[in-house]
Amino acid sequence: MHLVDRLKDKQESALIELMNQYGDYLVRTAYLLLKDHQTAEEAVQDTFVIAYEKIRQLEDPAKLKSWLTAIVMNCCRTRMRRWSWKNIILAFESDEIHEDETTLSPEEELMEWIWNANLSEAIHELDYKYREVITLFYFNEMKISEIAEYTKEKENTIKSRLKRARLKLKDILVKGEEFLEENESAIKRPTR
Repeated sequence: MHLVDRLKDKQESALIELMNQYGDYLVRTAYLLLKDHQTAEEAVQDTFVIAYEKIRQLEDPAKLKSWLTAIVMNCCRTRMRRWSWKNIILAFESDEIHEDETTLSPEEELMEWIWNANLSEAIHELDYKYREVITLFYFNEMKISEIAEYTKEKENTIKSRLKRARLKLKDILVKGEEFLEENESAIKRPTR
C-alpha cells in the first residue's frame, strides 16, 4: 500500500514514515526561510499536522513532496507575518545543512564551515521574498515554473527576484570579504 493511501487510512505508522522521509528536507527549507531553527521545527510540525488532516486534498500521490513544500512555505509565510524577524540574529549551525557525511581534512572542514556560515548569514540578510526564491531554487532544486506556481507569482517575476537575489548575495559576500581583508592586520596571534 502506498504511503499516501496509508495516510488517507489514518495509519499512524504512515505519519511516522512521512516524518522520517521528509522531516530533514522540510526543516532545512523552513530554516533557510525563517532564520530560526526552533521556529522552523514548529513550522514543520504544523506542516505535518496539516498534511495529515488534509491528505485527501492531494490528488496526485507522486506530488507528495511538492505538496508538503507548498504547505511548509505557507506555514513560514504565516510566521513571518506574525512576528518581526528583522531583529533576530542567530548563529549558524552548520551541521543542520549537511546531508552527507564525507571525510574532510580539518582545514577543509573549517573552510567549508566558514563558507556555509557566511553564505547562510548572507541569505538571512536578504528580504524574505529573495530568501524564498534562493532557497527554493538552489536548496530545494525547484524549477522557476514550480516556484511561480507555489508563490502564485508570474515566472518573469520569479526570474527577476532570483536575479536580484543573486546580485544582493554577491554584494553581501564581497563586502564581507573586503571587511576581512581590511581588518586582517588587526587580527593578531596570541603571544606565548
